[in-house]
Amino acid sequence: MIISGPNDYRAAARRRLPPFLFHYADGGAYAETTLRRNVDDLASIALSQRVLRDVSGVSTETLLLAQSIAMPVVIAPVGLAGMYARRGEVQAAKAAERKRVPFTLSTVAVCSIEEVQRATAQRIWFQLYVLKDRGFMKNVLERAKAAGVETLVFTVDMPVPGARYRDRHSGMSGPAGPARRILQAMAHPAWAWDVGVRGRPHDLGNISSYLQKTIGLTDYIAWLAENFDPSISWKDLEWIRDFWQGPMIIKGILDPADAKEALAFGADGIVVSNHGGRQLDGVLSSARALPAIAEVVKGRLTLFADSGVRSGLDIIRMIALGADAVMIGRPFVYALATAGEAGVLNLLDLLEREMRVAMALTGVRTVGEISSNCLAAA
Repeated sequence: MIISGPNDYRAAARRRLPPFLFHYADGGAYAETTLRRNVDDLASIALSQRVLRDVSGVSTETLLLAQSIAMPVVIAPVGLAGMYARRGEVQAAKAAERKRVPFTLSTVAVCSIEEVQRATAQRIWFQLYVLKDRGFMKNVLERAKAAGVETLVFTVDMPVPGARYRDRHSGMSGPAGPARRILQAMAHPAWAWDVGVRGRPHDLGNISSYLQKTIGLTDYIAWLAENFDPSISWKDLEWIRDFWQGPMIIKGILDPADAKEALAFGADGIVVSNHGGRQLDGVLSSARALPAIAEVVKGRLTLFADSGVRSGLDIIRMIALGADAVMIGRPFVYALATAGEAGVLNLLDLLEREMRVAMALTGVRTVGEISSNCLAAA
């Protein structure tokens, strides 16, 4: 298949992956209304074309948390990314380093913090949930700090898991899940050999290191279900803020009041996010929620947005709506599944090229010049 744009990777990944893995990344909660809104609302935002503006020196480079990066993009934390390509988190982190953008490792990654950080000279970011097992949280934070991680991304929109019906239909969970997954793997021999055989071990590195035993896919689902903490509140984060001296980003903000609380808490950044439509279905898309949040916190902390970003044009739209940078999840997973490190690097190149064209045609030369002026009047 010829990859001419970022969205081509989705179809390629669907062909290569066993269905349980494709739908785990591709699906959302309940009827997936918010999943669709994320993409459709962002794509519906019209840009303002400008001409004769001298755009000969367009640059996508920007400063993010005092770090110079090639473009305003961060690879988002995605659980089980190591199942989409052989040692997938390592491959994605290497691509991010080559492109000079940050990579965020999920708590529930296949590859451990230590394995991923050893593979790249660029400091990775680490994502953490509030879990009932505070011993695990303390252990993994200590290990992240020892490995040299400087930036913590704290996901707060999962006090309980969303209802993801696609996972039960696909075999990721539900009746006869393990047997169905084996049969699906056999029907996808390229993935089965490269990842299923050569990509071992398939345990969750960060959790296995703490529990001192192998944690497989079935164990992962059970462990997470037992450890989600519906009693979470802002006071539960205070000990983490005291412990973590580096930048701390709160991920999963959709309401301006919560954004204000994150600011008061002392967060260095927030991610406007509905978890890619994987938690509460029916809520606002991130694109619709972002402007009101930017109005109350813009300039007072670093403002990220995710959910629905599929192209370089979408990056421009999110920044014009108030974000300083975006996080990408599904697009990098599709590229990783298709072609590993090379696929992720190519995806990032495609996004940058699309950004450059969109910036030139909206009449801006730097990321700092992207504003609401780049959007067409309603």
